[in-house]
Amino acid sequence: MKLNTDGLIIREQQTGEDDRLVTLLTREYGVIRAFVRGAKRIKSRSQSSTQLFAYGNYSIYRGKDAYSIDEAQPIEIFFDLRNDIVALSLAQYFCELAGELAPVEDDAEEYLRLILNALHMLMKNKKPHNQLKAIVELRLLTLSGYMPDLVACGDCERFDDEGMFFSPVEGQIFCGECVKDHTCIPLPNGVLSAMRHICYTEDLKLFSFTLPDESMQYLADVAEQFLIVQTSKKYKTLDFYKAMKG
Repeated sequence: MKLNTDGLIIREQQTGEDDRLVTLLTREYGVIRAFVRGAKRIKSRSQSSTQLFAYGNYSIYRGKDAYSIDEAQPIEIFFDLRNDIVALSLAQYFCELAGELAPVEDDAEEYLRLILNALHMLMKNKKPHNQLKAIVELRLLTLSGYMPDLVACGDCERFDDEGMFFSPVEGQIFCGECVKDHTCIPLPNGVLSAMRHICYTEDLKLFSFTLPDESMQYLADVAEQFLIVQTSKKYKTLDFYKAMKG
């Protein structure tokens, strides 16, 4: 069976001397692992289009036990990400998250669009790293069924308060009166508005918000804490990013 789809290489492994095993985030079929025979050979036409961060159009053969890529036409290689080790490590983290949270062998158009836009903005330095990180974390969680309830206080349904609080475990916000019954972290109004924007806005407006640097850092910390709690997983690429960021 043949599949034709566009996708992004989110992981690559060498198998043998010349072959690759790649993980693709594809538009129609979600996350797929496929072999690329002879990809490491110098004259291989698929060398650049099957490396990490390569976005292209792929012809994939589905065999009895495994997928293999027959043809690959590159669209965007995102090569300039390799010029900045911090940006590179953050891009690797985005790819690891996509591999963890995107569906397997099912439609993943929104996931692919999110990661491609984030990589583009990261490579072109169009948005702060903390903003891109928070957007990718919260939006991926939202798409994959972990969307927090940020509409109103989880107990009394108050929409706004002088200071709201967020529970990473419950994925809900609580007002100053109700927070005593929950384990929460403070959520300044600007950070709450940014979180609501990331989780609820349409794709075209997703990246269009601003915060002061200190608030953006706080947003990134809250999003990361929510991600770690909800997925119960440690991410090696996140540790690497933090080490490179210093």
